[in-house]
Amino acid sequence: MPDRPLPLAGRHDRLRADCSRCAGLCCVAPAFSASADFAIDKPAGVPCPNLAADFRCGIHDRLRERGFPGCEVFDCFGAGQQLTQVTFAGRSWRESPELAATQFSVFPVMRQLHEMLWHLTEAGSRGTTLDADARAALARVERLTSAPAEELRELDVGALRSEVGELLGRVSATVRGPGAPDRRGADLMGRDLRRSRLRDACLRGAYLIGADLRGVDLGTADLLGADLRAADLRGADLGRCLFVTQSQVTAARGDESTRLPVAVATPAHWG
Repeated sequence: MPDRPLPLAGRHDRLRADCSRCAGLCCVAPAFSASADFAIDKPAGVPCPNLAADFRCGIHDRLRERGFPGCEVFDCFGAGQQLTQVTFAGRSWRESPELAATQFSVFPVMRQLHEMLWHLTEAGSRGTTLDADARAALARVERLTSAPAEELRELDVGALRSEVGELLGRVSATVRGPGAPDRRGADLMGRDLRRSRLRDACLRGAYLIGADLRGVDLGTADLLGADLRAADLRGADLGRCLFVTQSQVTAARGDESTRLPVAVATPAHWG
């Protein structure tokens, strides 16, 4: 008897960060600027002072109270362990310093590939006529994640993102149906949206920073790239929304009455 297909949440499991199999890449490769997101300045390629010898964060359980909410929000979509364990066969910048420059330059490429995998996994499971196209694109991107570091450094990841984004857009239009509101890229920062027509809307790249979405049923709204920092999602229904990531939700505010897609967990700080 064939195995039953995994539910959508299970299909995303391989795209969740496993810091125990990474080399602390997100704590070393990028630069930090002292701000509301980071308590310190840190140059690119320099380990964060909170990075421990085992590549774990020494303040992971209290990032917000120590002034590092940006770290809590960051999600590599499992790119860190893929790069460490597959691309570099378990070697890291710490014991092999000659690899550092290459590892750090390839990390953002791998992260973008894994983010595409997250969205394509969903797109291929929505029951539309485009499922086969999404799965073919998924297989193509998966093959790239196993490519040598030199190939990844030369990859035109921007062109690939554009191609994948166009496919995701077609999936979105099919799922949401004709006549849905189009608010892509809209500046909705700080707005009270509780009476706005947003059900099944295209909110791609919309600025929803600090917006009031309490109790709003967004239906199958497309939230690809939407900025939800400090958006109030208490009582909102995002359960069927398209292309939601954990980092978007973690950056927002909500509570136990907020409905989220099955692949996204309720952030601990929501209480």
